[in-house]
Amino acid sequence: MDEVMRAVEAALFAATDPVTPEALANHLGGVAVKPALAALAEHYATRGINLVERGGRWHFQTAPDLAHILRREHEEPRKLSRAATECLAVIAYHEPVSRAEIESIRGVQTARGTLDVLMEAGWVRAAGRREVPGRPVIYATTPAFLAHFGLASRRDLPGIDDLRAAGLLDPVEDAFEEAMAGKTPTADHAVEPDDGASDPS
Repeated sequence: MDEVMRAVEAALFAATDPVTPEALANHLGGVAVKPALAALAEHYATRGINLVERGGRWHFQTAPDLAHILRREHEEPRKLSRAATECLAVIAYHEPVSRAEIESIRGVQTARGTLDVLMEAGWVRAAGRREVPGRPVIYATTPAFLAHFGLASRRDLPGIDDLRAAGLLDPVEDAFEEAMAGKTPTADHAVEPDDGASDPS
């Protein structure tokens, strides 16, 4: 292992957060780090820890097949509500989007606090404001979202065929058919629960 690879390896082990190649290069005096990252990723591919890229940032993580060894008992984290899950999906597939655009895609109003929950989880961030009247806040996903779901980039999000095969599109398609037939939507489509925090927009 040459000196650049050793330096990159040491810097990644010491980093508290995933690191971009540019930041690594600056930290190491401007050396070319991408070949070293690729070589290290290959070196660690079959080991107990892997070097992975998530959203353009690199970090070490436990090999997926060994994660159960390190799992400890802990307090069950708060689960996302259906509304928050839907909002997260809309943002991931359509970012950057405003609250009004999220509501238009979902077909229901977004309860107070739903976006706060996603931002507190570290998966969604305010990405500026739309240059239209009112200048609404627009939202996008974060590198933490990609890391949590094991995605190198948003291009790795499942496609329509994958979602349909998993049965995740059935409720949407059923609701569409009901709407076309003039039926009244069910209560959980019409009324969304409040997540209990203030709305950041």
